[in-house]
Amino acid sequence: MGGCIHLICKMNKMIKLKLSFLESVQMIKTALPIMIGILLLLNLVKIYTQEYYTTLFSGDPLIDPLIGAIAGSIYVGSPITSYIVGGELLAEGVSLMAITAFIMAWTTVGLAMLPLEAKCLGKKFSIVRNIINLFSAVIVAILTVYTLNLL
Repeated sequence: MGGCIHLICKMNKMIKLKLSFLESVQMIKTALPIMIGILLLLNLVKIYTQEYYTTLFSGDPLIDPLIGAIAGSIYVGSPITSYIVGGELLAEGVSLMAITAFIMAWTTVGLAMLPLEAKCLGKKFSIVRNIINLFSAVIVAILTVYTLNLL
C-alpha cells in the first residue's frame, strides 16, 4: 500500500514538473519576440541618438535620476525589457543613478495606464500612487548608487 502512494506522489511531481516546464516554454515564446523587437528598435535608435544621451544626461546626481524617472514613467513595456534598455543606456555612458531611476519608474509608475487605474481604483489614489512612486524611484536610485559606492 505504501508503495502505491509513493508511486502516485512521484507521478504527481512528474506531472507538476512537466506543467512547469511547459509554462516556462510558453513564457519564453511570449517574451522572446518582445525582447528581439526592443533590441532591433534600440539599434535603430542608437544610430541617431548617440550625442542625444550626453546632452540629456549631464552627470548631475540630482537631475539625472529625475530625468531617468520621468522617462521611465512615460515609456511602456514589460519590466524585463527595461533591463535591456538600461544596459544600452549604460553602454552609452548614462549614469547608473539615471538608469536605476529609469528602471524603477518603468516598473512602478504607469502614466500610460493611469486612466484605467483611475477608473478601477479611483483618481486620487492613482495620482498619489504614481507621484509617490516617481519620487521614490529618484530617492532609491540615489541611495542605491551611493550604497554601491560604499561597497
